[in-house]
Amino acid sequence: QVQLVESGGGLVQAGGPLRLSCAASGRTFSSYAVGWFRQAPGKEREFVAAITWSGGSTLYADSVKGRFTISRDNAKNTVYLQMNSLKPEETDVYYCGADATNWVRKSEREYDYWGQGTQVTVSS
Repeated sequence: QVQLVESGGGLVQAGGPLRLSCAASGRTFSSYAVGWFRQAPGKEREFVAAITWSGGSTLYADSVKGRFTISRDNAKNTVYLQMNSLKPEETDVYYCGADATNWVRKSEREYDYWGQGTQVTVSS
């Protein structure tokens, strides 16, 4: 069993940075891949980035490549999403998910556990 808690969301101006954290509990967290997704009201959850348990493999949505960086610290049971050059259209609730297969995947259906989400608002 893995429990995830996102934090770090808030209000930021367009072009600014924000770092999200996904803290996990559970002894086997370090064996899971973790992905970040985002969702606007009335829309499907959208893939943002994912990372394997070792951090050796990452995957990004084309829309965030070069601006977002996913990383993890297994000693702290935490995965981070550094977001730079944020755009107003990226205002969403951001979620992290854990995938027991340890593959970096874009489909939310592949993830076994989810956090409650953290709101990111980018003002223009």
